Amino acid sequence: MNPARILVLKPSSLGDIVHTLPSVAGLRAKFPAAHLTWMVNPEWAPLLESNPHIDETLLFPRADFRGPAGWLRFHRWRKELKKQPAPDLILDFQGLLRTALVARAFRGVPVYGLSDAREGARLAHTHTVPVDEKAHAVERYLALAAAVGATLPGPPVFDLPQGDRPAGHLPGEPFVLFHPFSRGKGKSLSPDAVAAFCRALDCPVVVVGRTDESLRDLPAKTTSLLNKTSLSELLWLLRHAAFVVSVDSGPMHLAAAVTDQLLAIHTWSDPCRVGPYRPGAHVWKARNFFSALDPVSSSAPSIAPSVNDAETMARWVRQKLLV
Repeated sequence: MNPARILVLKPSSLGDIVHTLPSVAGLRAKFPAAHLTWMVNPEWAPLLESNPHIDETLLFPRADFRGPAGWLRFHRWRKELKKQPAPDLILDFQGLLRTALVARAFRGVPVYGLSDAREGARLAHTHTVPVDEKAHAVERYLALAAAVGATLPGPPVFDLPQGDRPAGHLPGEPFVLFHPFSRGKGKSLSPDAVAAFCRALDCPVVVVGRTDESLRDLPAKTTSLLNKTSLSELLWLLRHAAFVVSVDSGPMHLAAAVTDQLLAIHTWSDPCRVGPYRPGAHVWKARNFFSALDPVSSSAPSIAPSVNDAETMARWVRQKLLV
């Protein structure tokens, strides 16, 4: 196999795109002369800017395909897609109906997909790669790349932009970046727990994320950038923070890609399947602290962090900063 053009299908979401980066690095190492295109939702395209392993991004305007006329708009978009040079190899890392329909636009092209694909996506695959559904996403995606001979000789590589410094005032001394809210049900901290965490630390805290919650009683040393940072600015903050604390979310995986100074807060999700894929990072679950990917953490029960738990996390982070 020596494809001249490769199409990677992974339009979303934030964490999943981060998890796919090592596989694309493997594809580039295996096929250095190939033209590699990554299909991605517009909101996540900044993650792929200046990536040395990608030649082109193909924007998948998913928001345009919603509503009663969405299917017609998708059909027109797919029709225009067929006019572009056809790839010689397609890797469907998403494994959903939308990526299957894109793959089927190119008849006769080998399509590799995962055995845990959903929504009938496997019907569009010419090669199905068996994977363990309980394995971490990074490992499952690496298995897909390995099926075409693309493997990395060393640890996973996460090539991401440096990011842009947010405008306005930021702490001049080392700060802890705190991401306490998630769109996932049952993953966010309460506003009281957020305030307790910030009060328990004796260093500046920068709070980031998206939420409709209003925070009260934050100490003076806390800077709230809630609903104020772009993806590029979030990357900059992650790279410059002395330590990052985040609930299980896309920004947590972004943090794991750039630093091991990370505590990931898990309530009900399995840290070995969707936790930080980073040696040196740590996980909080069920009032215990685990090293990242510790199999014991998988069996820990589901517990929502209380105010006392938030204070315990802050003291744990404080000790890490002293070390």
